[in-house]
Amino acid sequence: MADRIPSMDEWLVEAKADASAPKIGMYLVHNGVVRQTARARVREGKQDMKPVTGMLFSCDRARMDEAIQDTYQMEGIFYLRVWVNEGRLQAGDDIMYVLVGGDIRPHVVKALEYLVGRIKSECVQEQEIFEDAGETV
Repeated sequence: MADRIPSMDEWLVEAKADASAPKIGMYLVHNGVVRQTARARVREGKQDMKPVTGMLFSCDRARMDEAIQDTYQMEGIFYLRVWVNEGRLQAGDDIMYVLVGGDIRPHVVKALEYLVGRIKSECVQEQEIFEDAGETV
């Protein structure tokens, strides 16, 4: 597992004490969690999928740092913080936290979608573990 699971209260206190705080009109948080419903069921409608009991999760931290730096280049984005878990996770465990601070809602929403999308598509590897005998897909 990665470092201690962050506290959003602590993160927000730190963000609001940052030099960028006077420029920020909105903070938006994403908290990804290991869900029991299989990815194929949610995204592809496959109803015959067994429940997910956990996940093997890893992250390419260098690629993630690149994605973070690219997100800082987006209009109106002044504060970013990311935490990603790793290892064998159980259903209900936190996968990641992302905090984005920016000037106005449209910029912050766009940056959050962009950064989480990049992390999920380019930076992490995830394998679902299913109910029967630890089978992974």
